[in-house]
Amino acid sequence: MKESTQQFLALTSPGIEVLLSDEIKSLGGENVIQKPEGVYFDASMAVGYKICLWTRLATRVMLKLGEGDALNKDKLFATANTINWPDIFTSNTTFAIDFVGYSEEIRNSQFGALTIKDAIVDQFREQGLDRPNVDKSAPQISFQARLLKDNITLFLDFSGRGLFQRGYRQNSGAAPLKENLAAALIIRSGWLDDTSKPLVDPMCGSGTILIEAVSMAAKQAPGIDRRTWGFAAWQAHNVELWEEALSDAITQSEQSLEQLKVKVFGVDIDSRVINTAQQNSRAAGLQRFIEFSCKNTNDMNNTFGQAGTILFNPPYGERIGELPELVENFVLFGQKLKAQFLDWRVAIFTANVELLSMLKLSSFKRYKLKNGPLDCQLALYNVDEKQLSKDASNPQANFAEQDSAFANRLKKNAKSLKGWLKSNQIDCYRLYDADIPEYNVAVDIYSEYLVIQEYAAPKNIETEKATKRLQEVIYWAPKVLGIPTDKVVLKTRAKQKGSNQYQRIDKSKQSITINEHGALFKINLWDYLDTGLFLDHRKTRQIVAKKAKGKTLLNMFAYTGSVSVQAAIHGASEITTVDMSNTYLNWAQDNFALNKLSSHKYQFVQADCLDWLKKNTQKFDLIFIDPPTFSNSKRMEDSFDVQRDHVTLLTDALKSLNKGGEIFFTNNKRNFKIDFDALDKAGLQAQAMSDITRDKDFSRNKHIHNSWSITRKA
Repeated sequence: MKESTQQFLALTSPGIEVLLSDEIKSLGGENVIQKPEGVYFDASMAVGYKICLWTRLATRVMLKLGEGDALNKDKLFATANTINWPDIFTSNTTFAIDFVGYSEEIRNSQFGALTIKDAIVDQFREQGLDRPNVDKSAPQISFQARLLKDNITLFLDFSGRGLFQRGYRQNSGAAPLKENLAAALIIRSGWLDDTSKPLVDPMCGSGTILIEAVSMAAKQAPGIDRRTWGFAAWQAHNVELWEEALSDAITQSEQSLEQLKVKVFGVDIDSRVINTAQQNSRAAGLQRFIEFSCKNTNDMNNTFGQAGTILFNPPYGERIGELPELVENFVLFGQKLKAQFLDWRVAIFTANVELLSMLKLSSFKRYKLKNGPLDCQLALYNVDEKQLSKDASNPQANFAEQDSAFANRLKKNAKSLKGWLKSNQIDCYRLYDADIPEYNVAVDIYSEYLVIQEYAAPKNIETEKATKRLQEVIYWAPKVLGIPTDKVVLKTRAKQKGSNQYQRIDKSKQSITINEHGALFKINLWDYLDTGLFLDHRKTRQIVAKKAKGKTLLNMFAYTGSVSVQAAIHGASEITTVDMSNTYLNWAQDNFALNKLSSHKYQFVQADCLDWLKKNTQKFDLIFIDPPTFSNSKRMEDSFDVQRDHVTLLTDALKSLNKGGEIFFTNNKRNFKIDFDALDKAGLQAQAMSDITRDKDFSRNKHIHNSWSITRKA
């Protein structure tokens, strides 16, 4: 007599469902239906146990207990009550409810889970039994409730969570792949069609892909070493059937391993993760099939024998400092593939899809998957004669410098500035500022460091194209300038609406010291979008500093105090430095200390500059004002707009100006219009200084800042 079947649901990661569906069919599942939430199937208890032991692609297998109406709390409670829970587990068994979904009446998972829990414990009490206890962290039995369109389905967590965990991975790298995802990549790569051919992972990390691949080639049951199963505390668990399924899986796995003849290769630049990979392969009992070596992917030559498969999951370039090196590696790797790996299959899994364009290869298939929360693609390439013939007819295919408009412009700019930089002893400067609209970045040099700032792409440029162009910039800038990739800093600057213009981007607390015309400045290239020194004000700082000799200076909106430092070095008699930010004011004092400037003549004031100016009674010979374009800081009473409020600001500053004094006013608002009539009524006259304050490296950008010398009318 045929054993009765049960209904099951197998869960997996997005993008793997179709493969899981095929796998369940091959293991004996019937009426297999693939849906967005997972794969539904029917199976006997024996087949259910077998699937738990043999599935490589499921993260969890659940057994359906019942379903019904869940229009509201009462309906949900009633449906949960249709199941005879004491038949499922005992009073001595701890349990937990995992609730998925919500509706108009049941708005959160906690409420739904609590309702089902109440139905369960009430039922135990009504049958004269002790109530079982909930244990959310380590329950002996678990259930999942799935709510969809006012209908609830209740499942026993049959396999238990984390079915992808094989047990061999004692340690892992920074961002390990789940084993079931690795298995999906291996299937999609095509290597399993002929495992006599080599498999190479050139960025193998802790070895998950390779260990999973060997185990799959050996036709091992991945669940045989699992210690805990969700069905263990289930009242209807058939121990005899389970033991038989487990014994068969162990026997088959051992026999197939004895007959296995494969060789796979793992390469990684980090010796620590290579050691971890070796430990993991030993834990899996597969170390004799995997050869690990510690080297840079760029130094990896084809010594692997016949043409096979290269499959890897590179870093995605999310961590600070990682992307410049990664871009270069992809370009070099693409060139190496064409030179040494003819007739190989290449499979690359990444969230940074645009990075694939740096290979200069044409993929023949792309699969969409997820790695945790990240949208990813697995791209497949055949490095064949057809691919190489495309290169021959396409001058763009090999990343020749002469073919890059950006590389050519950067080289031209560097050449034109060379003499000026040398004669003026300047080591921090702007080399490129969106000269070509398609390459919408700024490129700055800070001594031995290269800083690339990405501007928000124009609306008419597709995001993917903008990203590809950015990666071309990241590749060519260090190449053209002879700067190593570990000295490249990448920043992304989008337009800030109604927020402070300075924003933290990462916390590394690194800094370097640079020299500008004899003054030393602390520069932080890593922690802020701005570095601590506005390069476009280099000439402004010199003009103000020379004017300040022997005079008193007030520096408003002082940022890191660079104008104050230059003025002090040039012999200003007294300097008051005002800024709202303690962080920047402390930075200003660090800059004074760097230059061994210490005196009671130098005052540092933390205050709202607008409010401070209104209340100040001290007089100054020279006032430097460089306000933000817009600010609505929480510490200010009102917002500030430089176009709207500049006359009020300058009128207030006039009260702090000595007779015969000068206000040096600058801002970086594009298309700023100074209000001559209003200033005239206030008794002020303004002389444009922008053409004088722009230095050679900013001569192409007429809108970089606006500068004015403002004095009392004669």
